[in-house]
This record gives sequence, C-alpha cells and structure tokens, in this order.
Amino acid sequence: MTQTISRTRISPQGYLDLLSQMEARRLLETSKGEVQSLFRSCSLAVLNCGKSLDNSKKLLERFQDFDIRVCRENGGIQLELTNAPASAFVDGKIIRGISEHLFSVLRDIVYVEDEIKNNPGFDLSTSRGITNAIFYILRNAGVIRVDSDTGLVVCWGGHSICREEYEYTKEVGHQLGLRCLNICTGCGPGAMKGPMKGAAIGHSKQRFYNGQYLGITEPGIIAAESPNPIVNDLVIMPDIEKRLEAFVRAGHGVIVFPGGVGTAEEILFLLAILLDPANKDIPFPFILSGPSSAKDYFRQIDTFISQTLGDEARSKYQIIVNDPEAVAREMERGIAQIREFRKERGDTFFYNWLLKIRHDFQKPFDPTHENMLALNLTGNQSTFELAGNLRKAFSGIVAGNVKKAGIQAIEERGLFQLRGETDIMGPLDTLLKAFVKQQRMKIPTDQQYSPCYQLLQEEFEPALKN
Repeated sequence: MTQTISRTRISPQGYLDLLSQMEARRLLETSKGEVQSLFRSCSLAVLNCGKSLDNSKKLLERFQDFDIRVCRENGGIQLELTNAPASAFVDGKIIRGISEHLFSVLRDIVYVEDEIKNNPGFDLSTSRGITNAIFYILRNAGVIRVDSDTGLVVCWGGHSICREEYEYTKEVGHQLGLRCLNICTGCGPGAMKGPMKGAAIGHSKQRFYNGQYLGITEPGIIAAESPNPIVNDLVIMPDIEKRLEAFVRAGHGVIVFPGGVGTAEEILFLLAILLDPANKDIPFPFILSGPSSAKDYFRQIDTFISQTLGDEARSKYQIIVNDPEAVAREMERGIAQIREFRKERGDTFFYNWLLKIRHDFQKPFDPTHENMLALNLTGNQSTFELAGNLRKAFSGIVAGNVKKAGIQAIEERGLFQLRGETDIMGPLDTLLKAFVKQQRMKIPTDQQYSPCYQLLQEEFEPALKN
C-alpha cells in the first residue's frame, strides 16, 4: 500500500516568501482552473523524488487522491498538500530541498501562464519572441549568474543506466568540479544525477562554495525525470523545445553520456543547430563520452549519424571513451574559446544570443499519429532540416514511452507510424533495436519492452543533401 501524508501546509523559504498583496492574489488566481491540473502533476513528480516509476500516467493513477492548493496566509501564500507521498517527508516534515522544488514549480508554471502566454509583449509566433521568452523565464527563476565567468556544462544522458556508466558520469562531474565548472542537466536520476554528485565533491575539494547544479525540465517529462536531491536551481520550461533551447542558450558546452531515445533527441537537436550555415563559425564544445563498456553504444550513435547526416555532422562532436580528465580538459578549453569569441563580438557570456535557432525547431511538436506519419524523413532537404525532423521522430517515441498524452494516444489509436526512405529508416531501425536490446528505452521491468512505433520504408527519388 502506498504511504501518504494526509494533510499538511508548507511555507516558502526564499523566492516567494515576500510578496505584495497583488502578487499573492495573482499566484492564487492563476494557479486555479486549467493550470491546476498541470501544477498538480508536476508537483506530484517532485514529491516522488527518488522513486523509479518513469510513467506519468501510472504515477497519477497511484496517487489519485493527491491534491495541492495555493492558500493565502498572513499576506503571503502557503501550499496545502493532501495525501502527498510519505517519502517526501522526514518525521512528518517535508524535506527542504523538495519544498524548494515545489515552489519552483509554482513559480514557473504561474509565471509562464501569467507573464508569457497572456502577455502581448511576447510574440511566440517569432523566433526572436521565443528566445526572449526563454531568457525571461530563466531570469525570473534567478538561475542566470550575470557576474560569474565560470562555465556551465550541460550533461545529457539516460535516466536508466547501469552502475558502471553512472560511476563514470560521477567521475567526469568530479573532474569538471575540480576545474570549478558548474553543471546543468535534465535534473533527473542516472546520467543527470551523476555529474552533479561528482561536481559537488570536486567543488568541495576546491572550496568552491557557490556551485550551481541547474536542472531544466518540462511538464511532459518530469515524471520520468523527477528532480534529484542535488539540484539547487530548478526550472520548468513550458515544453520540450523551450527546454532544449534553454540548455544551449544558458550552457557553454554539452557532454553526452549513454542514454536512449531521449538522449538521441537531444543530440539531434544540437546537431540541427550546429549544422545550420548561420552557426558555422560559432564555437560550441560537444563531447560524447562514457566508460569502455559504452564504446559500442557510441559506435552505434556515430554510425547512425554518419549514415543519415554525413561526415559534416560527425565533425561537430568528439567521442572520448574512458578518459574523464580528457573530457574535462577539452570542455575547459572549449569554454575558454567561447569566452574570447563572445568578448570579441560583444555578446554576453551568460546567455548565447548569437546562436541561430530556426522557428521550426522552436515550435512545439505535437506527436499525434498524423504528425508523426507526416514527418519528412527523406534526403530531399538540407542536412540540418533532416536532423530536426529526426529529432521530432525521437521526441514522439519518448512521448509514446513515458508521457501521459502519448501513452493514451497509443492505447486509443495504436502505434505511431514513421515513414521515410530506406537509407534513413534502415539505420533508424538498427539504432532503435539496439536501444531495446540494451534496455535503454525505459527503466527495466519484468516485462519486455513493447514498441510504441512502427517504421515504414518506402522508395523515394534520390536527392542530394545540401
């Protein structure tokens, strides 16, 4: 039987503890209605921190009686929790880090609804408008450190990895921490927790007491990647596209550890940007790394990219196996190059305004059966456009695996279908089968993985890739 705490109230400590009457009223009003369901599901994921369930639909079913409300208290606000997971409490008191994350959920969801979506000053139909909105969300969350010249390293990888791979991510994080570099991940377990844990030790050794462990998530994925306890800055972006853009705008380089379809989605998103001719001269360190046992994994990724996107795409990243020090040194060198590059061009170090991200890559992709089938997975387009469409294909598979809406769509209408030319669908099929064999699709269970997709190969007129 699932243990819960029947009823409790918690008060903010820090960001939301001093509010005007107008601010408190707006928080109270905006957190109701349609936003309440979103606020409830994200809050439950935060309270479920440390548990292995990676399915948002099952999480909501397990805690059907859970509720959370914003209440007025002495001119400010409190959160009232009903039937919350007992694992979030110690001796009846909520764990402070989880409490902070709950108020981060409230802050971001209400801010986006009240200040971004309902604000005519933000034109989300333009690329510039979306990039500005992402900056405002990050700034409102207080995670942009304007006065710091310490690099922020983004680490991507799976939330379900083996012990050897996890220990490797910790060692890389440790080497980054010894160089006083900060860490940003998707905030969850596995390859998102390991680098933060290692960096925290490295920071402690260097007496670097202002380390940042930034977690960036979004409502559809938070149940699969509940914030790990090391995260000291949590931001919830409105959708996966804004989450991905926030990584590359705030971060100074990316390290990719072994993962599954979500990690492949992230790799392809970044490749789509770096392959854009508009970004040709912009430095951005991009490293794929893991222990010796992950050598075949990276070979599969590299082969897939080579067969679908070509050698130019392969030139955008390095693969470093079983050498955490080399990874950290290369990242430090790359960040130094970025610092000089932006200084010469008058760009800010704390937010990458120069990077061109096309509007089609920024628009939220809704993984419906119609949209998945309509994806252009042929060579009859530029290489960066193909990378963007492959990213959407992986995003749809992630939705079908772990997101509530995607799971329901599969249950109601059957498998997602992806259609493309043989030269692309063949390598895609090979890569996905490798992920299944290595149990990289979801957290392993006693049941065999059941694909949420079907691949259709067709013959198309050959076309040269631009």
